[in-house]
Amino acid sequence: MIVFDKITKVYPDGEVALNEVTVTIEPKEFVSIVGHSGAGKTTFLKMLLAEEKPTSGDVFFESISVHKLKKHEIHHFRRKVGTVFQDFRLLPNKTVYENVAFAMEVAGRHDDEIALDVPHVLELVNLSKKALSFPRELSGGEKQRVAIARAIVNQPDIIIADEPTGNLDPINTHEIIQILKKINDLGTTVILTTHNKGVIDSLGKRVISMDSGKIVRDDPTGRYVL
Repeated sequence: MIVFDKITKVYPDGEVALNEVTVTIEPKEFVSIVGHSGAGKTTFLKMLLAEEKPTSGDVFFESISVHKLKKHEIHHFRRKVGTVFQDFRLLPNKTVYENVAFAMEVAGRHDDEIALDVPHVLELVNLSKKALSFPRELSGGEKQRVAIARAIVNQPDIIIADEPTGNLDPINTHEIIQILKKINDLGTTVILTTHNKGVIDSLGKRVISMDSGKIVRDDPTGRYVL
């Protein structure tokens, strides 16, 4: 369970990025966070990842106060969270297989685990035939599927997908969302930020709408309403 308890974030220039945000995300939920640029979505995600500290309030993950963790504990906590970005962030000189395997190597996983798990996640994202390809040889949709495979290969409890379809056409967008739904069906909590109204309306999942650092709507089976 993730709990934001009265989180406020005020930056040194006086910008109020989050204002008394209180919300609970249950395990295995699929939650979309929407809002115009500057609404507070990015700061919300940074709070969960302990990349920013709140001015006041607490963020809890499984009853642990995220921002009270020590440096080495934060590293361990972040292994429980897989992140997918709009710009893919793949290593250009590594193959698809090597990009995904690298995430396991960094986490200290053994070679036999890597040999077993990487093919499995590549199959899950429909990329088995591209295992030996380099990022430059892939389409945008394929690159994002590699990024998803990399994010899930260490079996995190949570996937954060930050505008994952922002650079993709409608066909690839649909495919990426279907993969995220599949991951959620397998028991992983998914937190999605997007500006794509079609994606939100098609999901039929919980939608949290933000504006000026506040949560203004929280619908269990919502649509894109701002």
